[in-house]
Amino acid sequence: MNEMDSPLTEAFFYILLALRKPNHGYGITQEVSEITGGRVVLGAGTLYGALQTLQKRKWIQVYSLDTESRKKKEYVLTDLGRQAFERERGRLEELLNNAKMMEEV
Repeated sequence: MNEMDSPLTEAFFYILLALRKPNHGYGITQEVSEITGGRVVLGAGTLYGALQTLQKRKWIQVYSLDTESRKKKEYVLTDLGRQAFERERGRLEELLNNAKMMEEV
């Protein structure tokens, strides 16, 4: 099974979701917290480790680098990252649909 076929961790899923538009590390953390109602809080180690992994997979890329503001980087999804996200979204939809069907039985 390759990386594209493996289920995403919750952190990866929400980071990719937050990067549908360019965003920086703190912005990603804030957006994930907002989306999840505070249930998911990404620590710095988790966030930056995930960003490195996602860059290595070529699922995200640096969008801009602000050299005047402590070298703040903005990241954005690549086409490959969008594909990985959509594949996971489809997988999750299938899980939910299967669970709903079983409730009706």
